Amino acid sequence: MNQLDALKQYTTVVADTGDFKQIAQFKPQDATTNPSLILKAVQMPAYQPLLAQTKAQHGQRPLDEQIDRLLVRFGCEILTTIPGRVSTEVDARLSFDRAATVARARRLMALYAAEGVGPERVLIKIAATWEGIGAAAELEREGIHTNLTLLFAYCQAIACGAARVQLISPFVGRIYDWYKKAAGAQWDEAAQAGPNDPGVRSVRAIYDYYKRHGIATEVMGASFRNIGQIQALAGCDLLTISPELLAQLAATETPLPRALDPEAARTRDLPAIAYDEAGFRLALNEDAMATEKLAEGIRAFCTDAGKLEGLMR
Repeated sequence: MNQLDALKQYTTVVADTGDFKQIAQFKPQDATTNPSLILKAVQMPAYQPLLAQTKAQHGQRPLDEQIDRLLVRFGCEILTTIPGRVSTEVDARLSFDRAATVARARRLMALYAAEGVGPERVLIKIAATWEGIGAAAELEREGIHTNLTLLFAYCQAIACGAARVQLISPFVGRIYDWYKKAAGAQWDEAAQAGPNDPGVRSVRAIYDYYKRHGIATEVMGASFRNIGQIQALAGCDLLTISPELLAQLAATETPLPRALDPEAARTRDLPAIAYDEAGFRLALNEDAMATEKLAEGIRAFCTDAGKLEGLMR
């Protein structure tokens, strides 16, 4: 048994790509997209017709609606290749506007419904800002399920659990990147690998807290730099993995033991925590890594959203 098949015994495997032609060979349950992945995909010759068709059919509509229609077009294509859910992201430029995030999410779901796709097959991705978490709580009450992304801090995860969001995506690789850069010449790659990887430790802490306190929100590790990070999180609820790393797992034959265990997590001594807005903002501010990576991630997604609009024009 290769490690990809072994991983599927413990964890729901999710493909992290906008390139739906690559997905089928790995047989993932779900798939995730983001503005950067869609931007990359629409510049490939195979996907340029989707952009052209969307422009031809809906070019008279506002540009933001054209982009949403393109995202839904990709999502529908992806859903033909997987049995589970696709995650589609709200424009990152709305990350600090709760009402606008809710409105955009409703529109995305209406566009999916018009294509015959039910709400059980779609997760709306929203940045895990205070406003984004509030929007997600409102959407969940309406039956629109959410995936809170750009999650780097323990306080973000706790607030998401309290909001009863469907799923969170803690970014393993970007956490690793920050600590490696901060350490500079002092970084010891071997000592910080596997279970000692700072991104892995972050996801494990969140997973343990959720299981200890019976929080139903799903934990999906994301943004991996190497298969060692994935191996160290075998047993996490879900892991979203790029096609390149899926291929590496499929080519690796050594045994893959379970690393995260819900029964063990339930025995941890982890006190319950609650945040109001002021407490959340202070806790996030105290975490330099999370503050920097959240801001950086939103800026990058905003930039790519603008580039995608440029192509649509």
